[in-house]
Formats: sequence, structure tokens, C-alpha cells
Amino acid sequence: MVVGKQRVFVVEDDESLRPAIERLLTTAGFGVAGFTSAEAMLGDASHRGAGCIVTDLKLPGMSGFELIEDLQRHGVAAPVILITAHDAPGLHAEAARRGAAAYLAKPFLGTALLEAIRAVMVSGRP
Repeated sequence: MVVGKQRVFVVEDDESLRPAIERLLTTAGFGVAGFTSAEAMLGDASHRGAGCIVTDLKLPGMSGFELIEDLQRHGVAAPVILITAHDAPGLHAEAARRGAAAYLAKPFLGTALLEAIRAVMVSGRP
């Protein structure tokens, strides 16, 4: 699949994981913008042009769920993939109920993230 200039925004406060995800996505042909918080991403006016947003659930300040709600409230249609190291029973269903297009528990394979991104960029949902 040719990705072209589709941009993926990565919201992850882990200073080792965010650059690793950015490298993976860049190597796969995506344009990437990385942010340490939801507030930082929302402060970047270009977030409305994101093809997909990958966000951690637990972030300093606004959580991944709160980010999804804010995007929905402001009419941003980019699908959101929620990632978390704090997986718990029922959390996947809660993420779907709140509007996450996909959910991955850490640690996840890079191929799983790429498959989820490609799926949601084509359909808006996996």
C-alpha cells in the first residue's frame, strides 16, 4: 500500500517509546508528528490534518479518553488508536464505546500498530 503523505500524530509521553513509534511509521512511509501530551497536539493547528492519531491512554494532563472526547466535540474526524500499558478487563470495550477506532495493549508488535493504522485510515475503523 502506498501511504503517500498521510500523517500520523503520535501522542506518547514515554521518551523512548514515542521516538521508536515515530521511526517505525517513518520507515513505513507515513508522515509523522510526535507530541508528549494531548494538550501539545491540540495546540498544533495542523492536528486537523491528521490521517490518524495514536495516543497513549495515560498521559500527563488530558488522558487519551479525554483527547478523543475533545476531538469529537470539535469535529475532528481522524480515527484514534488508543495504546496503553495499563490494560484491564473491560478497557477495550470502554475504548470502543468512547470512540477509539482501535486499541492496542503494550507491549505490541510494530506490525500490529501498522496494520491498525492502515485499517483505520482506509475505513475510519479497523
